[in-house]
Amino acid sequence: MLFEKKTSPIVVRDGHDILAAVRTALAQAVPGEQAGLERAVEIIEAHCRSTDDDLLGRWVRGILAEAGVDSRSDHVQRVITLRKAVPELTLTAAHRLVVNAVGE
Repeated sequence: MLFEKKTSPIVVRDGHDILAAVRTALAQAVPGEQAGLERAVEIIEAHCRSTDDDLLGRWVRGILAEAGVDSRSDHVQRVITLRKAVPELTLTAAHRLVVNAVGE
């Protein structure tokens, strides 16, 4: 159908909840656990600083890589690959996601 209604991806951001849980664990940790939990806090904080576009771009590049499609390949091929992996995407949404993901 020409005007079939499809969905666009949304970003679920639960990093702050995870960060709070790891910080609580860190506060209660024994000395042998502290270094690993401190590193986990750093990693989660870095992810929490990512923008929605950063996260969506990483997601799209991951889909392309998993399909063996080079992010520098033909734009049309990247859009086709993304839509095959996520058929719910509209052509426009897939185009925008690919453009944002590879910096065109």
